[in-house]
Amino acid sequence: MTMGEIYVKTAALDAAFHMPTYARKEAMFVRGSGMRLYDDEGREYLDFVAAIGAVNLGHAHPAVADAVDAQMRKLVQVSNLYHVEHRDELAEVLVGLLGGDRRVFFANSGAEANEGAIKLARKWGRTVHGEGCAGIVTALNSFHGRTLATLAATGQPAKQEAFQPLPGGFTHVPLNDLRALEAAVTADTCAVMLEPIQGEGGVYPCTPGYLQDAERLCGERHVLLILDEVQTGFWRCGATAFAHQLPEYRADPDIVTCAKAMANGLPIGAVVARADIADVFQPGDHGSTFAGGPVVCAAALATIGALIGEDLGGNAITVGAHLKAGLNQLAADTAGIEEVRGTGLMLAAHLAEPRAAEFAAEALRQGLVVNAIGTHILRFLPPLVCGIAEVDTLLDFLHAILDTGPSC
Repeated sequence: MTMGEIYVKTAALDAAFHMPTYARKEAMFVRGSGMRLYDDEGREYLDFVAAIGAVNLGHAHPAVADAVDAQMRKLVQVSNLYHVEHRDELAEVLVGLLGGDRRVFFANSGAEANEGAIKLARKWGRTVHGEGCAGIVTALNSFHGRTLATLAATGQPAKQEAFQPLPGGFTHVPLNDLRALEAAVTADTCAVMLEPIQGEGGVYPCTPGYLQDAERLCGERHVLLILDEVQTGFWRCGATAFAHQLPEYRADPDIVTCAKAMANGLPIGAVVARADIADVFQPGDHGSTFAGGPVVCAAALATIGALIGEDLGGNAITVGAHLKAGLNQLAADTAGIEEVRGTGLMLAAHLAEPRAAEFAAEALRQGLVVNAIGTHILRFLPPLVCGIAEVDTLLDFLHAILDTGPSC
């Protein structure tokens, strides 16, 4: 695969002017449609990353494009000091999806949503339990963002080391270990914060019943349960809008954070909390210049409407089951895959050898966009418009590469 003139120019500018925080792949995408991407030379790719799970509707969906175009021509931003169109309608939709008497704070990203949840939980703890009730328990291998507070919440020491000292007050316990969670929740704890399925950590799900046990424990100890649905939300995992609503979980959290796919790739996040918890926030406690603007809220309303109207949760169940069955068959037929994890269209293949980056690079050369997490994990997060034929193309590639290895 040769690099086009636009790519070469852009890569040179990137090297000259950007901070080196990303190891960018050798591709430059200039157009998308559904689950297909096209580079600067016109080559077509099947996208099994979907902007790290942010483009659930597929690229360039007309409903979102039309909503953004219409709002951009009317009004882009006036801040949160005033009422604008779409913001309150979107808040109503989110509360409807989650159920109960809840309130919303809009943010610009998943990290910002988690920051907001941390602040809300700590103010609630101080208000309800008194000074010093600020501890938050999270899971080892979790990922909650890259701001200092959300990095401190993240249970991955390798990501934290270079940025010490981090904010205190976070305790990390093994996922799915109820005894460890019980021991970690003390009189100084205001919240437990969990992902129903750990995304950046490698697609490690909570075991059935664990979230209900965590909810029960939080209720008994009078602390909050925060569920980070940034990657798992908006039908990524199947039939329900959020993963904690799936039959194997059926949890009722106090606070939910979401972002990524809410506006099909545009920057928006949200903290959705029970009303009695949300009420501890007062004017001036939290804010954002850009969050919840009319353009991104219009995009989010169009996105959620299309996800429901096109039954893409149902498609995630059907196509995800096909992909998972195919990956499990590959694991049975070859020694290359040790474990398959996940649900819906949030899946991972844990490789027997540390070759994930090699396989992802070869996939890109062959027109498939897949994501390597660390050394051993290939993660698959296609747009929810993904079909059986596209999955079969991926499975054929994986079968060939597991048999022969990368071409170069």
